[in-house]
Amino acid sequence: MNQEKKPQLPQTFRSYFWDVAFEELEIEKSAHLIIKRVLDRGNLSDIRWLLKVYGKDEIKKVVMGTKDLARPTGNFWADILGIDKREVPCLQKPYFPIHFGLSS
Repeated sequence: MNQEKKPQLPQTFRSYFWDVAFEELEIEKSAHLIIKRVLDRGNLSDIRWLLKVYGKDEIKKVVMGTKDLARPTGNFWADILGIDKREVPCLQKPYFPIHFGLSS
């Protein structure tokens, strides 16, 4: 039997996931979190790994589906992936319904 070796998270990613059990991250099940963290904090070789493992379409889904990317990250990837910036949640004006301190 020839089992195909599944890709593993590079150990260099460990510092990006200080708040979760790194050993428990699974490439498929944790894709959204992995992509989001590496886009925000990764270097060029980390981004190459993301593109190889997940592809542009999966990265595009994350950019268009999360509000908590850093604004510079969202702006950069919108340009790279050709996404209308009005479709990138982290680039939209935040909504603050309560002005703290004014009526408390």
